[in-house]
Amino acid sequence: MASIIYDSYAYDALTGAIDTDTDTFYGMLVTSTYAPNKKTHTKRSDVTNEVVGAGYTAGGAEVGVTVTNDTANDRVDVEFDNVSWTGATITARAIVIYKRRGGADTADELVAYVDFGSNVSSTNAAFAVTFSSPLRLQN
Repeated sequence: MASIIYDSYAYDALTGAIDTDTDTFYGMLVTSTYAPNKKTHTKRSDVTNEVVGAGYTAGGAEVGVTVTNDTANDRVDVEFDNVSWTGATITARAIVIYKRRGGADTADELVAYVDFGSNVSSTNAAFAVTFSSPLRLQN
């Protein structure tokens, strides 16, 4: 499956539910059995098959974000910082980025699903996610 930006992200950003520049974002790892639906998945509670294993905490880890307005190219780039879990024994297929509100998973808005292209595993080692390109919103 290809990486996606959930449709609800644009709506949430434009209506003020998400302030990409100041809100807290998390990345949660999912297995290959999670089938993202960019149209109907809007909240973290819609995400199934989160990774379970040593060194990984349910809900994932905080991911920093930088927003850049590129007026020369009529676009906004949203770049997420790399994230890792130390001493992890896990297998993941993708990471789901979401706005973390700190309460129920039914309140956390989804942003993007980033597919690794295949399963990635670690055994009592660092499991790192390195983002190679920003989310690009272009007019």
